[in-house]
Amino acid sequence: MKRLVKISTPAKLFAVSSLVIAMAACSPASNTENKNAQPAQTETAKAPKTEPERLAAFFAESRETDLKRSPMTQSYMGIKWDYDKWGDFSDANADETRTLMETRLKQASEFDVSTLNDSEKLSLDIYQIDLKRKLANDEFRHHTYIMDQFSAWHTTVPSFLINIHRIENEEDARAYISRLNKVEALFDQVIAQLRVREKLGVMPPAWSYDQMMQAAANVVKGNPFSERPEDSTILADFKQKLDATELSNAEKSGLITDANAALLSSVKPAYEKLIQELGKQRLLTPEGDGVWRLPNGSEWYQNRLNWFTTTELNAQEVHQIGLDNVTRIHNQMREIMKQVKFEGSLQDFFLFMRNDDQFYYADSDEGRERYMTEAKEFIDKMEAKLPEYFGLTPKARMVVKRVEAFREQSAGKAFYQSPSKDGSRPGTYYANLFDMRSMPTYQMEALAYHEGIPGHHMQRAIAQELDGIPEFQKYVSFTAYTEGWGLYTEELGKDIGFYADPYSDFGRLAMELWRACRLVVDTGIHEMQWSREKAIQYLIDNTPNPEADSVKAIERYIAMPGQATAYMIGKIKIMELRDKAQAELGDKFDYRGFHDTVLKDGPVPLTLLEENVNKWIAASK
Repeated sequence: MKRLVKISTPAKLFAVSSLVIAMAACSPASNTENKNAQPAQTETAKAPKTEPERLAAFFAESRETDLKRSPMTQSYMGIKWDYDKWGDFSDANADETRTLMETRLKQASEFDVSTLNDSEKLSLDIYQIDLKRKLANDEFRHHTYIMDQFSAWHTTVPSFLINIHRIENEEDARAYISRLNKVEALFDQVIAQLRVREKLGVMPPAWSYDQMMQAAANVVKGNPFSERPEDSTILADFKQKLDATELSNAEKSGLITDANAALLSSVKPAYEKLIQELGKQRLLTPEGDGVWRLPNGSEWYQNRLNWFTTTELNAQEVHQIGLDNVTRIHNQMREIMKQVKFEGSLQDFFLFMRNDDQFYYADSDEGRERYMTEAKEFIDKMEAKLPEYFGLTPKARMVVKRVEAFREQSAGKAFYQSPSKDGSRPGTYYANLFDMRSMPTYQMEALAYHEGIPGHHMQRAIAQELDGIPEFQKYVSFTAYTEGWGLYTEELGKDIGFYADPYSDFGRLAMELWRACRLVVDTGIHEMQWSREKAIQYLIDNTPNPEADSVKAIERYIAMPGQATAYMIGKIKIMELRDKAQAELGDKFDYRGFHDTVLKDGPVPLTLLEENVNKWIAASK
C-alpha cells in the first residue's frame, strides 16, 4: 500500500469559502501601545504611481479597514485602538462585510498583472482566493453554530480577558471594566443569532447544551457573584493584573469596586440570559449529531470540506483516504510491537498502552508539573537542531502553559496561541492536564513538536515576522496548510533523529493515526449519519487513546464539521511534495531550502503550495 495518497486540487475549489462574521482573521496593522492612536498611514500617505505601488496601497487600505472594524483582532495583535470594545456581530454588520468584500474582489480584478513581479502576483492570487472563499461561505452564514460546547462566547469572554487583555496602567484597567460592562450587550447579539438559527433549525445536538450551560455557570461562580472564599475567574484575573502595576492601593481599590459592579450589573445577567436561552433551545434541537440533520446539510458539509482542506474532495473520497491511511499506520504499529517484543494483537497492544500506569504521570500537582517540565525539554532539544533544517526561524518567544481551570473540561487536549505582533505576548503551547489519563507520556514528544517547535510556533511566528509581503497574507486562513504543517513536523522529528524510545515513536504513529481516523469519523458523522456513539466506538477500536479522549474528540468534530479533516489532507500533500523534491533533486535536496519554500509566503492553499515547491525544484536543478 502506498504510504501517501496523492491529492489533486482543481482551481475551481477557490469558489468555496467561509465568512467569519467577527473578522477574527483580518490583518493587523503597525504596532502601537497608544490606545488612542489611529491606524498608521505611512503605507498609503504617498499617492501610488506604479501598479505595484497601487497594489501595495490597496492591500494596506484593506488591512487598516478590517482592523478598524474588529476591536478583538486589534487586541490579539497587541494594539489598543478600541481596547474597551468587543465588536459588532450582528447580521447588519455581516451584510456590510459582504458588500465590502464584493467591492474589493472587483477592484482586485482590475490590476494589470503583467506589471507585477512573481511575489506580487502571488499576493494578489491569495487575496482574491481568500475573498472568494469567504463570499462562498457567506451563503451559509447561519449554518455555523453561534454557540457550541467546544469553543464559544461563554468561554471566549473570560479566556480573551485573561489571555489577551493586558493591564499596564489605569487606562487599560478602565478598558477592561468597560468590556465587562459591554458583555450584556454582546450576549444580546449572541442570543439574537441563536434565535435566527432556531427558526432555521440550525442548532447543535441536545447533549452539547448541558456542557455549555455548565461551563457558562462556572464563569459566574465565586466573588462577587456569590459569597465564597475564592474570587470568580474574571475577578481573580483582574486583581492579579492590577497587582502587577504601579498603581496606588487606593487606585486599585477603586478599580476593583468598579469591576465588581460591572460583573454584577452586566456579566451576571448576561450569563443568566444566555443559560436560559440555551436551556430553551436544548428542547428544540433536531435529533441526531451531524450536519446532515440541518437544512441543506450536505451542501454545507461539502462547503466545510472545501474550506478546510482547500481541495474539492467529497465526503466519500475523504472517508476512503482515511481508511487507507488507518490500515497503513496500523501496519507500522505492528512493527513497533515487534521491537518491544509485545505478544498479542494490535488491539491488545492498544489496551496495554491505554491502561499501563508506566505511560501516565500522577493525577497530582507533581505529576502535572513533571509533564510541563518534560514537554519544555522536548522543545528545547528540538530548537537546538533547527539551524540544520531551517533557514527561517522565528524571533518570537514561546512558552508552555496549562489550560486554565475554568475551561479545561471542555477545551481540547492541546492547542497553540500565536504571539502578539509587538512581542509583548509570547507564542503559547497550551497543554490540557485536567485528565492526566488523557495525556499519555508516549504522545508527549510528538505533541510538543506539533503545537510548539517546529510546528505551529515556527509557522505562525515566522509568518508574522516575514518582510516583503502584505500584512493580510501573514494571517490569512488556510487550515490544511497550517494544520498540515503541524502534523508534518511530527514526522519531521523522526527524520531529524528523535523518538529514540520506541514507545515514543509509537506515540508519533498514534497521533498520525488519530488524524487518519478523523477523516473516517468526521465524514461518518456529518455525511453518513453516524451517531456520536458509533464514532466514539470507532476511535476506541482503532486507536490507543483513552475513552475520554475519544469522547471529547468526537464532540469537537460534531461542533466543528470538517475542521478535523484538514490535518491529514495537508500533511499528505506536504509529504508528497517533499518526496517529489527528494526524488528529482537527489543529492541536491536540502531540507532548509524545502522548509523555507513552504514557509516563506505565509499560509497558502495546497495548490499554490505545490506551485511554489515545483518552482523551487526547477530552480534547484
